[in-house]
Amino acid sequence: MPLPETALAPLDVPGSRPRLAPVPRIRLAAATTAGRLAARASRLAGRGTGTAIQGQVMLKADPQALAKLLHGRRIAMVSGTNGKTTTTHLLAASVGAALVDRGWGGPERIVHNADGANLHGGIASALSKKPGADIAILETDERVVADVVRLGRPEVLVLLNFSRDQLDRHHEIKALARAWRNALISAGDEGPIVVANADEPLVVWAAKEAKQTVWVDTASTWLQDAVLCPQCGGTLLRIEGEFGKTWRCRDCELAEPTADYRVLGDKISTPDGSLHDPRLQLPGKFNISNAACALAAAGVLGIDPDVAIAGMQTVTSPAGRFGTAHFGSTTARLLLAKNPAGWAEALPLVATDTVILAIDSAAADGRDVSWLWDVEYEQLAGRRVIATGPRAQDLAVRLAYAGVDHVCLPDLGQAVVGHTEPVDIVATYTPFQRLRKMGGLA
Repeated sequence: MPLPETALAPLDVPGSRPRLAPVPRIRLAAATTAGRLAARASRLAGRGTGTAIQGQVMLKADPQALAKLLHGRRIAMVSGTNGKTTTTHLLAASVGAALVDRGWGGPERIVHNADGANLHGGIASALSKKPGADIAILETDERVVADVVRLGRPEVLVLLNFSRDQLDRHHEIKALARAWRNALISAGDEGPIVVANADEPLVVWAAKEAKQTVWVDTASTWLQDAVLCPQCGGTLLRIEGEFGKTWRCRDCELAEPTADYRVLGDKISTPDGSLHDPRLQLPGKFNISNAACALAAAGVLGIDPDVAIAGMQTVTSPAGRFGTAHFGSTTARLLLAKNPAGWAEALPLVATDTVILAIDSAAADGRDVSWLWDVEYEQLAGRRVIATGPRAQDLAVRLAYAGVDHVCLPDLGQAVVGHTEPVDIVATYTPFQRLRKMGGLA
């Protein structure tokens, strides 16, 4: 189906958003300098890249820093529980390819929090590093969406999915959906064009309040977080349709909208009915879904699908995901899985005889690991499995109940060395970041 006309200016015009009043920058300059010094100290102390501490110091020195850094830029943002880092990388690559293809500049015009630091401080830190970039492609934590919509007036907002994640911090995921919905209601006609996953009832409930929505059928298979209608609390029904199962509420009018873009096997259908084969360098059917959402967002920005896909094909290891790391003589592929939906997508990608599963419950992982019992570890039966990380014993109990032979080695360094054949490592967020650093990918 044809998309509604958009009012977005072409990407060739830097700063082509409506002219805004200038903002005071003296305090911001001081805050940026302080943040950079803090980041440098963090790196020298071996505490990390310094991205997080830089943003925290900036916002402490100038609480309005994020608003000032967002001011005047053209903004596309991506949020959701799973896939936002990869989708943002794919969209940034698409925009970069379009700029180069048409002779409108290149990556120097784009600022992107490529390392996945997606809270207020991380976004501020990324923006401060390229003050001259007039296009911002931002990965945004679910809890930060409303603030960035209010402060930055993004042109495009991609809403991917909702899944139980970090339950001690996010609690009920409907509260996050409600925050998105309220932000779009408050933004009104000044709000973004939303690219939304039509397979996700919570996303649909939130996104239908947008001034304009582009729907994407991502062919999602994870259904455990979408049982009750977010609008009335009724039971959601799954009905066989032309393109597979669709959903609707038994008790009210909320139902899966007709998609503008569709994932059809390993291809993507666009609104004109044409099929595109993305041929990504990234594995997994879920990355085809991420690419479909990025392609829809690129379409809103007026980018030709072939140009957008050519850009996506350059993405290989977004923020270390699917990257190859080396630990002494061990060669390992790193897969990130933060919650049951993520593990459901990652485990079928495991291709090695030896598999290392790393789990922690630090703040960035979520303290509650009860979700382990929702993951089908049974599919690993017959492989050599190593459970590692601070919560390795919890994982070992789950593996025992799954009938999976395993070894429990809580020390991450001990678990990853000494393998003569390549291994796959599936890890939650904190051990994943440690492994990136240990393996030379950070």
